[in-house]
Formats: sequence, C-alpha cells, structure tokens
Amino acid sequence: MNIIETCDLCKQYGNALRVAHLDLNVPEGSIYGFLGPNGAGKSTTLKMILGLVRPTAGDIRVLGKNMDQRNRLSVLRQVGSLIESPSYYGHLTGEENLRIVQTLRNIPEKNIQEVLQIVRLDGQRGKKVAQYSLGMKQRLGLASALLGYPKLLILDEPTNGLDPAGIQEMRELICALPERFGMTVVVSSHLLSEIDQMADHVAIIREGELVFQDTLEALHSRSQHHLALRTTNNAVARSLLAEQSIPCQEEDNYLLLPILSDEIAAQITRFLTENHLGVVRLEERQKSLEDIFLELTGKAVSL
Repeated sequence: MNIIETCDLCKQYGNALRVAHLDLNVPEGSIYGFLGPNGAGKSTTLKMILGLVRPTAGDIRVLGKNMDQRNRLSVLRQVGSLIESPSYYGHLTGEENLRIVQTLRNIPEKNIQEVLQIVRLDGQRGKKVAQYSLGMKQRLGLASALLGYPKLLILDEPTNGLDPAGIQEMRELICALPERFGMTVVVSSHLLSEIDQMADHVAIIREGELVFQDTLEALHSRSQHHLALRTTNNAVARSLLAEQSIPCQEEDNYLLLPILSDEIAAQITRFLTENHLGVVRLEERQKSLEDIFLELTGKAVSL
C-alpha cells in the first residue's frame, strides 16, 4: 500500500510552473527520501500534500483518502510534520510548548513526556526555548510532530543548520521511527549523502519535474563498475576492440569498457601492444552517487 500518492500534481505561480506533473508513490512503512537541488519544488510539494497550498492541478491521496476539504482534518489527525523551521514560543519551556499542541489536538497528556524522551529533551523540558540551541529547537519541532504518534511523518530539511553531531543525532532518531512506531517518514533534502544514510526509497526532482523514483538500491545500481582505457590512438584502438567484439564508448579521451576479468584485460593490452598501440592507462571506475545525482538534476545546478 502507498501511504501517499500524487497524480499529475502541478503548482503554478504566475507564469512559472514550480511543480510539474508529479506522480509520487510513498510505500507504507518506508523512509522516503525526497531529493532535489534548492528551489526544485520540494517544500511546495510537501505543503500541497499537507493541504497548506492548493494545487493548480492534479490529485493527492494520503492514507487512502483524497486530500480535499472534506477529508483534510481527518487525514491530518494521523499526520505529523515539520516544514522549513519549527515554530515555538521562546518565552515558554519546551514542555509548555508541547502542552499547547497537546491541548489543541486533544492528545493524551502522557504523550508529552514520552516524546521528550524519544527526542532526548527530557532533561531540558523546563528550560525556556529561547535558550535552546538550534539542534534542540529542531528536536523540539520533531517532538511536536511526533506528539500524536502519527502514521505519517513529513520532515522538510530536518538537518538544516545543524552541526555534524546534531545531524547524526537527528538521523538516528528518524531511522528508528518506522521500526519502533510503525511510522512512514518522508524526508526532504538537497543533500544526497544524508538521504543515502536514512532512506530506503528515493524520489529526485529537478525544476519541479520527477527525474527518478525507486528504491535506494535501484539508485545505487546505476553506479556500475567499468574500465577506463587510454591509448596512444583511441580511434584505432576502438576499431580494433570492435573487431574483437568488445563493446566500448569514448568519453573524455578514454575508452569505457565493461568490467573484464584480469585475464581478458591482460589479453586486450597485449593485443593492442601487438598492433603498435601504447596503453597509457587502464583503471577501474565507478560512478559515485553524487555523479548520478548531478546527471539527473543537471550539472549546472547549484547544490
């Protein structure tokens, strides 16, 4: 079952189509990484899923229901979210901030202490939020989103502005949620390395358009090993290899070959040498996830 489904989802501001014909499928129980460069339309998409922004076109289903005015409140009772930056009253303590949310949402009072322990703020619950560090404020925002133990948790750039220790702590918290509470978590980010350490499913958007959606394993599978060969005359070498039924393509003054056994690689270098070609370099390569991300989102895009 998909806990979120969008069909042909669009959002237009003026003449600019910020989200273009987006079809997302978020499997239940997954950590779903929503990736794209800054300005790609991630936050706009998440706001539409939450009913905070009205779509220009398309349909949204959340928890099996259409996200419309009739169903919005019943759906949102089962959804927690942290969009952009957490909201809080700085002159109140962390516990008092959560009590306001608990009262408004008619959630059991015991949940306050439980979520403070989950996000490791139980020792700081009596401290005014204005005195919290940025990482503590992010964790308080996460506590607020978790307060009703939602089936779906949507987090927009939850590690933004955190130091390395804070990023690691937030990542550990997020990774534990599906198994511990049966939640589905959607995490947006412009950092592939972050999503790579958290998610099991990934969607990548570029300028509002979906360019990849599948498991993280499928994304990794694009990172195939290959051999890069450089000779004193690549054009002649390519012709000679074609005669031997060895496929290759030329890129940046190298011939790219599939991975071969050591024995066959040695035979090729000997064959080229016998045909009066010098083998300048032969190396094994693999595309990094960053390379794949840049290919999908456009090399000119600023990360």
